[in-house]
Formats: sequence, structure tokens, C-alpha cells
Amino acid sequence: MIRKFIIGACLFLSVVSFAQDGTSSPYSFYGIGEAKFNGTLESRSMGGISISKDSTHVNLLNPAGLADLKWTNFTIGGSSNHATLKSNDASAKTNRTTLDYITLGIPLGKFGAAFGLMPLSSVGYRINDINTNGTQNSRSYNGWGGVNKVFLGFGYKVNSNFNVGVKANYNFGQIKTNSVEFAPNIQNGTLESNAATLSGINYDVGMMYNTKINEKLTFFSSLYYTPESNLRSNNTRNVSTINNTSQTVDNLDESKTTTDLKLPQKIAFGAGIGDSKKWLFGAEVAIQAVGELTNSYNSKSNVEYGKRQKYSIGGYYTPDSGSYVSYGKRITFRGGFKYEKTGLIINSTSINDVGVTLGIGLPITASLSNFNLGIEYGKKGTTSANLIQENYLNLNLSFSLNDKWFVRSKFR
Repeated sequence: MIRKFIIGACLFLSVVSFAQDGTSSPYSFYGIGEAKFNGTLESRSMGGISISKDSTHVNLLNPAGLADLKWTNFTIGGSSNHATLKSNDASAKTNRTTLDYITLGIPLGKFGAAFGLMPLSSVGYRINDINTNGTQNSRSYNGWGGVNKVFLGFGYKVNSNFNVGVKANYNFGQIKTNSVEFAPNIQNGTLESNAATLSGINYDVGMMYNTKINEKLTFFSSLYYTPESNLRSNNTRNVSTINNTSQTVDNLDESKTTTDLKLPQKIAFGAGIGDSKKWLFGAEVAIQAVGELTNSYNSKSNVEYGKRQKYSIGGYYTPDSGSYVSYGKRITFRGGFKYEKTGLIINSTSINDVGVTLGIGLPITASLSNFNLGIEYGKKGTTSANLIQENYLNLNLSFSLNDKWFVRSKFR
């Protein structure tokens, strides 16, 4: 009963949390917003690599890793984002705290399964372009919402070296935007409000292979692929006249349309070497094709979309995971580096994201559960070409709780 209550309460909390603004980036204006999920905290702390198989942690990027679960795993993770937004002549600070994922992983012999909830993308921006010289229009833009996904994944251990897996995702959410424009010497302005309700299904498939190089060294590899899919977008548009206190003066007719947004295919490959109980070092490359994610309210002539490319290196080190006398030797240290071309091109300038990551895994005494902390420090965008640079610091936190569930007691 307690377990059911905990899971139900966390799922309720996740729905509430994911409904809030998960970003404050002006670049979330484009497409379906800023991509939010980059793996569990353990993966993010290693630059985003997901090449290792683990019996006590859920791999949410490659479903093949689920086959190695030996314990029922309940994982919940969140983050606090602190960013400074800079242009050539101004700067501002923003803060956001969000719940990033919640999942339950279950071992099933040669199979492993997991289900849960996580964000796919997030929209959250407020942009003002106020002209005081009386010769140009003043504009302001505001957007919020995003897309979440509920997933169910399965992994299967073909043999001791090779796993395969598949994950089904139901994507859903709503994005709302307001744009206001006032012309010089005209009393009233124009307000355009848009709401897009999105839904769709897509799949991930993956495989993982490892083999012994020698007695102490193992080669690890990972490959996962997401085929192209569609998001159905039901759009509502309202245009009205407002005065300078934002009160409505007149409403035009409401219009409704339906469009299909294309989620592009994605493939990721990683490889590394190490001793799974002590250390690992690896690299991963992820490439996503060009999508068609522009809706009527966020199409701009100065914007293009290219391939999204992410390059990650990282690893972990645990001095002695089996130590019974030293707590410090059972602590896991993680680190990594990432470089990402987001695929967004504005004013002929590619928007890139570069960051370093650090993390630490603290075991909970007398259990296989652990408490994880992570830091991401990086830069997204640039101040050149009249754009905005984001200098960000993400503080990440997660709990990974492991226990033997669904075991019939021998004594009553």
C-alpha cells in the first residue's frame, strides 16, 4: 500500500510539474520548444553518454539497457536552472526549477521493463522589443507550455554480451503564445493568441553489445534509433484589438486549423572501455535529421533548420563498489563534456550548446539505492548577429531507489 501511495503521489506531482514552464530560453520560441530530456542524471553527468549496462539504474535513452535490471528501480529526478541572458546591449537573469523524469523499472528474468513520464520539449519565453523613438512598431512575445511523453519500454538479453530493446512513447501537450504589436501614434494595438494542442506516438529501438578485452577490461557499445513520426497539432487562433492597458476593445472571429508536425529521425552510437564495477570512459555521437516543426504562429523568414548533432565524452569512477568498511570508496564520481549543434539557424548563425558536466553518486547505507547530484555549466547561442547568449548553470538531483518487489514471501 505504501509503495502504491508513493508512486501515485509522484505521478500526480509529475503531471503538475510538467504543466509548468520548464525553460526561460528565448530559443524555445521556435519549433515545439527547447528539447528537455537528455537522459537520467547519471547520463547527463557524463556529458550525455548512455553506453553502460547497469543492474541498479534505468537507462532512459537506450531501452536495450533495461534487460540488465536485477532490482525493481524507482527513479525520480529534477533540476534547477540558473541562466544569464546576454545581448550586445543588455542582460537578464532567469531561474527555473523542474521535475525532469519519473520512472519505474522492473526486472523480468531475461527481460526488463520500465514505464514513466518525462518532458519532450518546453516553451517559456518573454521577449519585448519596445521602440521609444516613435518611428517603429513596438512588439512583445510571450509563450509557455510544452510537450511531455508517457513511455513503456522493454529490453531483452539475447545472451551475456548482447541486448536489444524497444520503447513506445505517447507524446502530448499544449503550447500557448501571445504576440502584441503597437504602431506609433495609434491608440490601440493588436493581440494575437495561439494555442496548439499536440499529440502523437513514436518509438525507440536499441541494442547494446559488450565483450571482454582481457580479464580487467571490457569494451562497451550502444546504438539506438528513433524513426520519423508525426505530431498532430490542433490549432486555435484569436486576434483582437486592445488598448494600452491590455484591455480588449474588439474581437475578430476565432479560427481553427489542424496541421501535422514532423518529428525527425534520430540515431545515436556510442562506445567505450572500462571495468563496469569500477570505471568507464566513452564517447557518443547523436544525429537528428531536419524536422518540420514550424507552426503558423512561430514561422520567421530569418530562421532555418539543419541537422541536430551532439557529441559527448565522459565516464565514471568508483574506488571500490564492494567495500564494507569505507563509505567513501563506494562513492561514484562522474564527469563529461558535450558539444551540440541544436539544428536551429537564425540570421544565418548556428545556435550551438557547449557544456561541461560533473556528478557524484552517494550510496544509501544498507541498501543498493543511491542519491545523485550533478552540475552542468555551459553556453548556448551567441551575442553576434543580433542574437542572445545563454550562460547557464544547471543543478541536478535524483533518487534511485532499488528493492526486491513482486517476490512471494516464503513465510506467512
